[in-house]
Amino acid sequence: MNNLRDKTAVVTGGNGVLGGAIAMGLAAEGVKVGILGRSQDTVDSRVKEIEEKGGRAISLVADVLDREQLVAAKEKIESVFGKVDILVNAAGGNQPGATITPNQSFFDLDLDALEQVNQLNYKGTVLPSLVFAKGMVEQKKGSIINISSLAASKALTRVMGYSAAKSAVDNFTRWLAVELAQKYGDGIRVNAIAPGFFIGDQNRDLLLNDDDSLTSRGETIVKQTPMKRFGKPEELQGAAIWLAGDASSFVTGTVIAVDGGFGAFSGV
Repeated sequence: MNNLRDKTAVVTGGNGVLGGAIAMGLAAEGVKVGILGRSQDTVDSRVKEIEEKGGRAISLVADVLDREQLVAAKEKIESVFGKVDILVNAAGGNQPGATITPNQSFFDLDLDALEQVNQLNYKGTVLPSLVFAKGMVEQKKGSIINISSLAASKALTRVMGYSAAKSAVDNFTRWLAVELAQKYGDGIRVNAIAPGFFIGDQNRDLLLNDDDSLTSRGETIVKQTPMKRFGKPEELQGAAIWLAGDASSFVTGTVIAVDGGFGAFSGV
């Protein structure tokens, strides 16, 4: 039912921790994967990792905020693999100035940093969708998977800019799902995955001490997570594989939480 073999995917941010795990999961299912990121070294490293495990992948060096680079990436992957069936918008991140530390208040917010976070997370989802969805419309089939965050639906302290940008991603996911289905039929679907707390390069220092013990914020998060732990990057693969394939053919406009129950728990 969910046969993905011979499908082709582009994973923006596929050179990162979470995007990379999703790319690896898709490749293990037989999907040909384009790893899209700004750094040639890290993109090539992910491609090599996939190939060493018997998968097929290609390097796509591009900035998700540069339309010309994205078009060039689209042309490259189509020239090698023929078409794009799946787009995973996993590129994203935060900026210190858009984060309110315990020693700061809302009035210390850096508006330039806020704009950068919004551009990367929101526009960096919209623009690749504009570029790669065109081919899906022509072939009347495709799956777009946006990477949101539980921060979009929960009021988490500190990450004000990131939360707002991911909230926009949630809304865009629902809007685009309706738009594409109404105008181009039921073959093109748009959904999102909202990860809970996973350890990545950007949040490691917030959640773990140098000896890998939990910081006070890390302890609070684990306490509020019914499963009592952080997620493992590979635990995003199942949801992504399901959303990418025909097993979810009647699923569009959804945001699926992969958070160990964090979003469901009231703390009581």
